[in-house]
Amino acid sequence: MKKNILLIGGSYGIGASIAAKLIDNHNVIIASRSNENMPKGFVYHTFDVLNDAIEALDLPDTIDGLVYCPGSINLKPFKRTSSEVFKADMELNFHALIRIVQGLLPKLQNSNQASLVFFSTVAVKVGMPFHTSIAASKGAIEGFAKALAAEYAPNFRVNVIAPSLTDSPLAEKLLNSETKKEKMAQRHPLKKVGSTDDIAAMATFLLSDESKWITGQVFGVDGGLSTLNIN
Repeated sequence: MKKNILLIGGSYGIGASIAAKLIDNHNVIIASRSNENMPKGFVYHTFDVLNDAIEALDLPDTIDGLVYCPGSINLKPFKRTSSEVFKADMELNFHALIRIVQGLLPKLQNSNQASLVFFSTVAVKVGMPFHTSIAASKGAIEGFAKALAAEYAPNFRVNVIAPSLTDSPLAEKLLNSETKKEKMAQRHPLKKVGSTDDIAAMATFLLSDESKWITGQVFGVDGGLSTLNIN
């Protein structure tokens, strides 16, 4: 039986890769600001997480899977990171996610066991210079996800993926030359930068019944960066 999977911000990058993996077997709904170059077969809603209410969208009564894709990469020295930057990162990464989950609760609870997938970053587990703002907002997601998973078990499952640097439009400025890509690749034990398909593979697994005994977890899909020191 096909599930109703809602991707928030799924029109490019990791979200688009997740959608492509799901479309043959599920009803995929994408709510994002743009639908440029979007393949056929998706239900699309124009949606801005910072300004729009999820309750206003014409969505199915039952949502079996939810993936929240919006995110930011603000890498600055702490002394040059204003409180406005911290607030903006927290608003996009965390507060908007809260509003969406609260707005979708009745539809998620209509599912036999909905699966929610959120995104963190390797920089929450591994302290990294210039990551104070993004690590703070993504760290909030990890704590929220575990508490939510505990509160709503067994009605629905909540898991988090914590990638390292991934070759996606969001990271374009960090990977816009072969020299930069090679330098970043060498930081990882597996000597490569992640692809959107690498992250999408984990997300689709967590949305599937194959992960039905997994909840409240943070998965590092990071080329070994968070746990291995081979230098």
